[in-house]
Amino acid sequence: MKTGISIFIAAFVALGASWCGLVLAPSLQLGGAKETVVLQSADHWPQQRTGDATLGLQVYRASGCAACHTEQIRQTGVATEVTVTGLGAHQPDDFGAFVKSLFILPTLVEYTNAIAASLQGWHGELPRTLLTSANQQVVSEMANRLKAIGVKSETRIVPQGDDIIARGWGYRQSVAADYLYDQPVQLGGLRAGPDLSNIGVRMPDANWQWQHLYAPKSVVKTSTMPSFKFLFEVRPVGHVPSPDALKLAADFAPGPGLEVVPKPEARQLAAYLLSLKANVPLYEAPFTPVTAVK
Repeated sequence: MKTGISIFIAAFVALGASWCGLVLAPSLQLGGAKETVVLQSADHWPQQRTGDATLGLQVYRASGCAACHTEQIRQTGVATEVTVTGLGAHQPDDFGAFVKSLFILPTLVEYTNAIAASLQGWHGELPRTLLTSANQQVVSEMANRLKAIGVKSETRIVPQGDDIIARGWGYRQSVAADYLYDQPVQLGGLRAGPDLSNIGVRMPDANWQWQHLYAPKSVVKTSTMPSFKFLFEVRPVGHVPSPDALKLAADFAPGPGLEVVPKPEARQLAAYLLSLKANVPLYEAPFTPVTAVK
């Protein structure tokens, strides 16, 4: 009898500790999460979704989109770019010769090939990125040398990683604040298609989104995405064609005298996709917008 009670108490304690660690603690940590402030701004992030976008999240979930798409941008680090914005009294050739004279500096020796490549084929167009480095000492050295000869430059924080640099899927890594108004969160785990964290910035046209949902290959020839035709209505063209009717090539159109119009579910799904805009810098995920150097 005593052994049975001991086993019961041990099992209860083990399960209770697991529940506290896996359920209660995360709930206490994230359950009270609030909007955060955009870096160097008084704006808050994220913005509450519209009604259609909120309903569109449920359409996204029901359609199984998270099986092939992620909503989480990965980042490997942060670097700083030095961008020339004004040559002052210098000519491009003179400036190029000055930069090459800096190659003997110990702090810049490792970056000579990259800097030389940035000036190759350059004829004075501005702004021009001269150096990208995660080493703050190198960045400061270059910025100070440029300032000393009257050349104007600006520095930008630039996130690193294939998702951002090579694939162009976003401006920064995804953080917890991005999902504050998502219920449930659709992180996804497979990238049969591109990440959608920033699709509202990359493809901001609702008509493009509808066409892509109805006939993916009509806008992306190599797409492996299935067609979501059930989200649309094919109907005879009335006296006045619908302004929202899809403009499809003959290979994808349903036939003469017919038009394809998005159902409410398609409108809601497109609204949700257009709301995916992780395009502001945050304290925990900083970057400097390109407009800052123009």
